[in-house]
Parts: sequence; C-alpha cells; structure tokens
Amino acid sequence: MLTLGPDDILLDRHAENWHAALDSAANALADAGLVEAEYREGLHAREAQSSTYLGNAIAIPHGTPESRQYVKHTGVRVLQFPNGVEWHDGQRVHVLVTIAAQNDEHLDILRQLTHVLDRDGVADLLANASSAADVARLLSKPVLAPRLDADTLCVNFPARDPQELALAAAARLRQSGCVDNTFISAVASEPPLWLGKGLWLASHAQGVNQPALGVATPTDTTLAHGGHPVHALFCLAASGDTHRPLLDQLIAVLENGESEKLVGKNSTQLLATLAGETANTQTRRVRVLNPHGLHARPVKQLVQIARAQAMPINVRLEEGSATAVSAASLTKVIGLGARRGQWLVLSAEGENASAALETVAEAIETGLGEKVTPFDGGRETVQVANTPQPTAEPLAADTPHTGVAASPGLAIAPVFVIRPMQFDYPEYASDPEREISRLNAALKEGATQLQTLVHNAPGGEVADILSMHEEMLDDPELRQAAIDAIHEGRSAEAGWWEAIETAAHAQEMLADRLLAERAADLRDVGRRVLGVLCDVQLPEPPDHPYILVMDDIGPSDVARLDTSRVRGLLTVRGGATAHSAILARALGIPAVVGAGETVMALHNGGMMILDGERGRVTSQPSEARLQRAEQQLLDQQQREADAWESRFEQAKTRDEHRVEVAANLGNTAHAADAVERGAEGVGLLRTEFLFMAYSSAPDLSTQIAEYREATDALDGRPLVARTLDVGGDKPLPYWPVPQEDNPFLGLRGIRLALTQPHVLETQLRALLMAAVDHPLRIMLPMVKDVAEFRAAKAIYDRLLNEIAPQERATDVQLGVMIEVPSSALLAPTLAAEVDFFSVGTNDLTQYTLAIDRGHPELSAQADGLHPAVLRLIQMTVDAAHANGKWVGVCGELASDAMAVPVLVGLGVDELSVSARQIPLVKARLREFDLADAQASAQLALSKATSDEVRDALEEG
Repeated sequence: MLTLGPDDILLDRHAENWHAALDSAANALADAGLVEAEYREGLHAREAQSSTYLGNAIAIPHGTPESRQYVKHTGVRVLQFPNGVEWHDGQRVHVLVTIAAQNDEHLDILRQLTHVLDRDGVADLLANASSAADVARLLSKPVLAPRLDADTLCVNFPARDPQELALAAAARLRQSGCVDNTFISAVASEPPLWLGKGLWLASHAQGVNQPALGVATPTDTTLAHGGHPVHALFCLAASGDTHRPLLDQLIAVLENGESEKLVGKNSTQLLATLAGETANTQTRRVRVLNPHGLHARPVKQLVQIARAQAMPINVRLEEGSATAVSAASLTKVIGLGARRGQWLVLSAEGENASAALETVAEAIETGLGEKVTPFDGGRETVQVANTPQPTAEPLAADTPHTGVAASPGLAIAPVFVIRPMQFDYPEYASDPEREISRLNAALKEGATQLQTLVHNAPGGEVADILSMHEEMLDDPELRQAAIDAIHEGRSAEAGWWEAIETAAHAQEMLADRLLAERAADLRDVGRRVLGVLCDVQLPEPPDHPYILVMDDIGPSDVARLDTSRVRGLLTVRGGATAHSAILARALGIPAVVGAGETVMALHNGGMMILDGERGRVTSQPSEARLQRAEQQLLDQQQREADAWESRFEQAKTRDEHRVEVAANLGNTAHAADAVERGAEGVGLLRTEFLFMAYSSAPDLSTQIAEYREATDALDGRPLVARTLDVGGDKPLPYWPVPQEDNPFLGLRGIRLALTQPHVLETQLRALLMAAVDHPLRIMLPMVKDVAEFRAAKAIYDRLLNEIAPQERATDVQLGVMIEVPSSALLAPTLAAEVDFFSVGTNDLTQYTLAIDRGHPELSAQADGLHPAVLRLIQMTVDAAHANGKWVGVCGELASDAMAVPVLVGLGVDELSVSARQIPLVKARLREFDLADAQASAQLALSKATSDEVRDALEEG
C-alpha cells in the first residue's frame, strides 16, 4: 500500500516545461538516496515511449526496465507544482508521483491511485494544498477493511484433516480476491496450528491483497487429528496491524467455548456465531428499500431511533461482514455501505429486545424518511433504445445449460444480471442548433471517458479495442449522419442512434463474422454517447464476488470490470471469437457466451456454476453438485499453484521429449511478463498493434524501437514475429481497401502487404535491425502457396544483402503461417523453401470446416480437434520434418488441455499460447509420455467428428 510521510512530499515546485519537471523529480529521488543519477535517463526514456499522465492532474513518471539497475531502494517522491506543468500529451499536471521501482511496484502504486481519479475537484485541491499532510491525505488509499463474510466461509467441507480444511479456506480467500496463489502455496507448506477447543489456525502474510479471515468446517462431526478434535479451521490472511479486528473475533469464539456447535452449521448460522450472536441474542432480518441505500440522511434517522431503545442494537449485512456494528454509530452504519435490496440483521439482548428490534426494523422498512418501493429481486434495470424487452423462462434449477465455451476456467458465485438500459428521449426537437451543440458536447464527453478507460485498461487487448472505439467516435461520417437527421427535425438522441443503427446494420448485412462484431462495437460506442445525452448510468455491481450476466459485453464494460470480484462472464450473444470472449481470455476470466435469452431471466444473487472449458452453466445447483464443483475448483487452483512454481522448468514430456512452449503477444510491452510466466520465447507477435496505433504507417525508427523492446526483454530467447496482418477485421484508416462481399476471402495478410511492398520492406528491415544479436523468426500470414512466399522472400533476401551483418540479426529464419487449407495441402512444396511453419488453428479450422467461428448457432462446432483439421496439421508436420524444418502451433488449440497430447503426438515442435496459459501447458506436457501422445493422435485421426474425438480422448 502507498504510504506517504512528510519527507516524501515536496511542495511548491516550479518548472518551465515537462523536461525540467522530470529533471526535478529525478534529483528528488537521487537526493533521497533511492536512485543513482543515471536513473534520470530512464525517466525520460519511459516518457518518450508513452505519457505517464494518469488523470486528475497526476502523472506517475517511472523508469524503463533497463534503468532498474540504477534503483537502490524502492520508493516514491511526490512533487507539487501549484502553477502546473504542460505535459507533452497536452494535459496539465500539478503533481508528479515519481517512482523508483526495482520490479513492477509502479503497477501497484497505479492501482492504489485509481481511487483518486474518480473524485471531482481533486486536481484543484492538489494544486492548492498548503501542507504535505494535505497532499498525502488526497493521494493515500484508505486502509482496506479486514474481511470476514459469507464469501470467506467454506462450510461442511469433506476434509480428512486440518491441512485440507486450510487449503479449502485459502481457496475461498483467493476466490474472494483477498489473496493470490503465493498465499495458498504458503498455507500448503506448513501444518495448521492447534488452538484448543476443537479450533485450528493457518496464518500467513505472503500474497495478501486484503486482510481476511477464512473459516472452514468439516462435514464429519467426529473428525480428529493428532488426538485433537477438528471443529473449525481459521485461515488468517495477515497484513500489518489491519487484521487485528479479525483476531478479536477469533478470540471471542475461543472464549465462548462452544466450538463443536460450529460443525454442521450453514453459512448464515456460522456468520451469526462469528458475529457474536448467542442463544441469548434476538435477531430480526430487514431489507433495505431506499433507492440509494443507507446514505447519510436515512442513517441519521436510524441512529436516532436506535439510541432511543432501552438496550444496544447492533446491525450487520447478512451476506456481507460477520462484524456487527452499533446501530447508534452514524459513521459505522454508513461504513456498512448497505445498498437497496440487501438484507440487514439487527441484533440485541435483554428484556424487550424483540420489541426494540421490531421498532427499528419497521423504521427501516418504511424508508427512514425516504419514499421507498418494494424490492422485486433486483430486476430493475431496463433496456436499450426503446425496443421491447424479451421475455424468457428462467433456467431449470440444477440442470446444465449449454452455451459457447469462450474462456476456460471454473467459476462458482452468485449471478449479477445487468439488463439493457432504458434511454427515454423525445424523437423530435424544434431547435436543431441546440441539439447539435448537445450532441457535440456528448461526443466530447464520450471521448474523454474512453481516454480514461484506455489509460486504466486491464491489458493490452482491452486498450487496443477501446482505442478503436475512440476512432469510431471520431468518424466524421457518423457525426454528419446524426447532424443530417437533426436538421430533419430529430432530437440529438434520436439522430445519433439512427446514425449508429444505420451504420451497424450496413455492416451486419455483409454477413461477415468480424464485421458483425464491429457492429456490436458501434452500438457500444453509440450507447456511451446516448448515456451522456440521457444522463443514464449502469447499476452498481455487488461488493462480493459474482458472475456477470449481460446481453453482450463490450470492451468498455470489460474496462470497468473489477477483476477481483468478477468470477465469470455469461452472455446472451457472441461466439468464441467475439470481443467479449477475446477480452475474457486476456483477463483470465472464465466465460460462456451465446447462451441465449433465457439467462436474462436469472435472479440476482442466485448461485451458479460456470464451466468455461465446456461452455456450460448450472443455475441453483444442488448441494452435492456444488460440493463437487468446489472440490474441482480447489483441485484446479492447486494445479495452477503447482504449475506456477514449476513455470521456469524446461518444457518437455514425462519421458524428456522436448516441446518448446512460447507466448502469443499482442504488444511488445508484454514480452517481459511472458518471460516471468515461463515463456521460452515468443511464438507469435502480432505486429499490427503498432500499425493500428498510428494515423499513418510507423516509420523505420519507430518500428525498430518497438520490436527491440521485445527482443531485449526475451534476453536471447527466440522471437517469432508475424508481418503485418490487416484487412478483413482489422482495416487501417490510412490503407483503404475497397468494400468486399467477403473480406476474409479477399485482400488480407500477405496478399494485402504485397500490394504496397514498400510497407512490407520497411517492416522487414525494422525487424532485422531490431534483433541484432538476438534470434529472430519472421513469418508471413495467410500464404496460400509458394508463389506468395517467393514474392516476399525476394524483398527479404535483398535486405539481407543490403544490411551489414553487424547491423542486423544473423540468427534469422523466414517461415509461413498455415492458415489456409491450400498451404497445408501444398506443404511439401513450401517446406522445401521455408525455414519453418506455424499453424494458426483458429483460421485453419474456420476455412477447413466452412464455419464462421462467431456464428451464434454454429460456432461451437468450429472445433480444432476435428479430424479434418488434424489431418491437415499432420500433413504439414510430415512435410516439414521430411525437409528438416520445425512446426509450431499458435492458435487456441495449443492451450486446449485435451489437444496438447494430440498435437505433440502429431509431431508439433512448439506450442505458442497466451502468456497466462504457459505454466499450465508446461504442466500438461509433464503428464504424459511421447508414446501416449502418439497413441492419442492416432486415436483422434481414426474418428469421424470432433465430438467423437473428444469423447474418445476423454474415455482414454
């Protein structure tokens, strides 16, 4: 946590420009003994890459990875510039939070500062602060309250000893976002401590995000270990002194001396016991009905009524904290953060306690002075753009419902349904100039929102798509269409939405998967502006872990996700390659998409099991099914923890057969993270990210700098860079392509690049020069036969002759991607001339099976384990090996746990997967021998359909 003292804050600084401000910041770090003087160059180099402006007049300068060698100690210095400094991106900065970071601590500081960005007026307060204490107060994140609630409980777990209970409790803390895998590993490494009276304790401070107390109870009421009874295990995530309230509650339970009564209780009963409610305590449940929850005004009335009673009244959130607070304390009741629809538990002891509780409960039910309406189960949000809301029957309880598997993983949590918003606006308006002014203001505000979201986006993929939304919002034709409609008498809202719908519908009529997905992006952008015009905002999500259910999830929705709470994603629409699916995989969130309208009838708070591997969801599961799923999740988390510990081991099968495991990257900035996750190289660098970030083609020096970031981070590991792959779903504004009926069978990939060979030549030159003294593999996308390869190779060979060997990569290969069936069928002719193959199974599957991977009904059948696709991979491998060349797989199939042994059995030499999947794929390789893999491959090839392949592999 960022803590600031008086010596860390330097007030009343002045600088003529941002260069001078950075120099002043560097001097402050050096004077504090945190860095060497050379760190100054790192600050300037990092700023040259991209602005460190964060928002609300705050910038967070920090060095590059290369400059970390000059950091003596991790620390920060805060410099206040009352007059402001014009930053190089046009922003006005009043505070520099300058970071000396030995690793990635600046990311933690950034996360801790995000709370400042949402507060209006902070920029002025920072500029005018007259004391270091004021600046520290404005910047410092409030201390996280310790957690003990329903989400940290694991009741009636089928454990055989305290160690299993400890792991179960630790897993619950991880699911709640309180700890990470490091904490689980620490708990697993030490036996729990016997406290007496049937109670056990596991405690660690490693890997703690928020202090918390997990409580696990066994199913077996007679469980014992080492001669001691096992009634409950407390798993404490310790953090400084902030967990002390949790220890107080633990001591209270010990002093109560009735630990055997903890066994067999459900979560609600256990919470009541942990909250100090005994047999003498009387309780009353009451629901909050106030539209904005218990904010200051109604709480003031509640406190007055509670104080008027003859005995103390306590209150707690039933599904929230187990810590009850005094109903007579204004600040503590407000601190509960109770929102509309949540249940409170009132408690009191003594004569007439029941009557006192009834008085307080009645006051809450009648609104505490505010007008309230009955709660209808949370289904209060309405839909978009005046279209009728579809009706759907709810999912059958404890029955699996199938959608499209979009992002692997298992999630167990209550659901939170966001139903389409209602935008209520007039169709017509009489003052066109006023309406145009309103539209322009809304467009400006929408652009500002997107810029903020891009700044804070959780992952490069999210930022890339949001940047595309910015481009859409800046589309002059879209704006002009709306203005034309306004001149015809429409309101700003009606004119704008008509322009959005017309453009989106035109794209959908092309019947192309990825263009249809861009239509969804257009509507996402449209709703953002409509929301500004109508002053409509999304409902607040719950403060406990949940599975998010929506019609579809756009990039801006993902950018707003609290990834510590969202356990899974479930959508009505979408396919495995829709943006919602891509973004879920990028964030490592289990997801099922395309599940149909039925899921919108789910009730908020209902428990669900979501299986992103199989594309199944189960609403209101039985206790037996829930326990099986929880055990499966626990096993999965243990596998992930074990895989993480072994991530740097060489990738090979159980009998030492070597298979390289590399990373797929969408941005060079992620190369260092891939190495940290155990990558043995980069098997696919999508270089189009660089071209899409500029309004014109990036020049040679820009490209060299970007590619060099990846080669340097890889530190001698090979880099496989795919040349520019645009067209189809990724048009470039400065490289217009004529409209095509089916862009995926038109100008894209190498075909498009060869229409402007100078662009391809610049890219090849940049790659060769950036990788001097590093291993480099260049591959060409969408090659259909050897003629296209030869055309590109002629440019490549000329560059090898033109650039001096000491100025370019010498360990370099040129290969092709096998994405088109013709290239697999003609692999023998290609293998004679290329240096390697990389199989892009996503497109190869789509083209082979003639199934649009985003089709709402057919996408689930676009399975890379189809025997037709496997035969093409086998032909590719056989041709390559016959010519002494290697073959990689860089599509989604490479990270499919069932497919990994099949691919290895077919002879694939390299698997390139998302960075998050690297430890698990390495662990999967260690589970089988080469002979087992070859048998799996032959079994798969003998089947007629992908379903038969998966069934056979599962049985085998």
